[in-house]
Amino acid sequence: MRKVKRSIWMLGGVLFVALGTIGIFLPVMPTVVFYIAAAWCFSKSHPEWAERLYNHPKHGPHLVAWRDRRAISRKGKVSAILAMSASIPFTWLVVGFPLAFIPTGVLAVLGPWIWTRPE
Repeated sequence: MRKVKRSIWMLGGVLFVALGTIGIFLPVMPTVVFYIAAAWCFSKSHPEWAERLYNHPKHGPHLVAWRDRRAISRKGKVSAILAMSASIPFTWLVVGFPLAFIPTGVLAVLGPWIWTRPE
């Protein structure tokens, strides 16, 4: 059973790294958020892989800041809130009125939470 759990955590970590890497090229997908989830999964299956993420030259400092202080950089906060705000009119135009309340609700709940995290 332990081997199965470890394999599931590793699979989750690989999936989140793949999604984070896609986020490098697609501006609508977050990168660091998926790498945080990957590091968490890897810490349960392959801690040395989590350390590789924490030591990454570009994304590592953001991951370490989240791991140690639950901190988000000012640039990260602004980017997240702007992306959530932009998703409201996009959703309205693509799928219509009632579904535009979904990103509005996400922004209303997560926006203040993100903004109040330490920097």
